[in-house]
Amino acid sequence: MADAVAESAALRLVGVSGYEGIVAHEATPAALRSIRHYLRTLGGLTRQFDAEGRFKPAEEIVVSAGGSAYFDIVAEELAGPWLLSPPTRVLLRSGAYVTHDDGFYAGVRPSARGVTADALRPALLLWSQVISRPEPGLALLDFGKRDASFDVGLPVPREIRRSDGCSMPGEGLKVVSLNDQHAFVAVAGDTQLQVGDWVGCGLSHPCTVFDKWPLIPVVEDGVVVDHIRTLF
Repeated sequence: MADAVAESAALRLVGVSGYEGIVAHEATPAALRSIRHYLRTLGGLTRQFDAEGRFKPAEEIVVSAGGSAYFDIVAEELAGPWLLSPPTRVLLRSGAYVTHDDGFYAGVRPSARGVTADALRPALLLWSQVISRPEPGLALLDFGKRDASFDVGLPVPREIRRSDGCSMPGEGLKVVSLNDQHAFVAVAGDTQLQVGDWVGCGLSHPCTVFDKWPLIPVVEDGVVVDHIRTLF
């Protein structure tokens, strides 16, 4: 791409961008080493291009990486000092932190890796109702693939709310599969769950949620107080 830019009279090269999330999806030592290697390669390419004069006559160089999983490592590796010809701007792209999640990001965030104290809390909760208990150990909820993200982990039951307003943790429930409009939930033998109960599920990978829901209600103490328009 840099060669194509150099051959064009209409374009100029002003930076290097990458996404480390394609390299790994885990918090294992091997995965983290791969992330650091990728970022150092990105930095090395940027310095090589500067040494070759490819950024001239840019007023500044933009170096950009960073999803919402390994943003701490990106900040460490790309912090500099860069000492390049033009000034360098490092742009960190971490969009999912806005809501965090109960799935993928919860498992790889810095606090889950023991790097920092827990500073992020999930802000997305999908409420649905139990519409059937067709057999012992199984419940059906009235949401499915049209409503929830499922590409990087299934929804996680967090809360059960009875018709009388009483609530309890969603322990003992596990979403095992989804079809278009229904969720299939495994129910532990000692968990009391009946038709009409509400189940609040945490979601994994908020990017897909933003794509499915162009308008998301904001709830405080059980009352809808605002709406957020998503443009994804």
